[in-house]
Amino acid sequence: MRLQIPAHAKRVFKGVIFEVWQWKQKMFDGSTEVFEMLKRPNTAVIIPTVRDKILILEQLQPNWKHSRLSLPGGRCDWGEDSLKAAQRELLEETGYQSDDWKLWKEQSPVGKMEWTVFTYIARNCSKVENPRLDAGEKVTPRMITFDEFLMLSKDPSFYEKELAGILLMMRADRKLRDEFYRLLFPNG
Repeated sequence: MRLQIPAHAKRVFKGVIFEVWQWKQKMFDGSTEVFEMLKRPNTAVIIPTVRDKILILEQLQPNWKHSRLSLPGGRCDWGEDSLKAAQRELLEETGYQSDDWKLWKEQSPVGKMEWTVFTYIARNCSKVENPRLDAGEKVTPRMITFDEFLMLSKDPSFYEKELAGILLMMRADRKLRDEFYRLLFPNG
């Protein structure tokens, strides 16, 4: 269930990424309190497959002390369609593209924040150009096997925390694992 900021709320702060919204909320006893929520642009995350492998990134950002393993992805521009953002991010960060996209998950991982993470599967990716990284990105693409991908669930450096629990469940449940494998590799 996605949390939404009420239509009568007022924006009290706008930063580069985050906005703070407040509104008066009637309580169960009849009193009124001020409620707050954050709002930020949605995020698009991509699980790209290349033949029988999954493309992940070893990534370093300027404010991180150590590199992390991640999936390609990033912020959607305000109002940008999540699929268009996913396609843009995959191309910018990896130089790969796909003609075979599927929305796999929509998650709102943080309470009190209007924000959705859209996770897409991009099958049969092919490299079409060199990556075009932002000034604050150091990215090294890595190809891993399906089993290695599932094992990211126990890697503390895996950035996609909202997916770690799902990958762990797949490691424990053969049916879920097989369904996910067929979703990623329908011809495999």
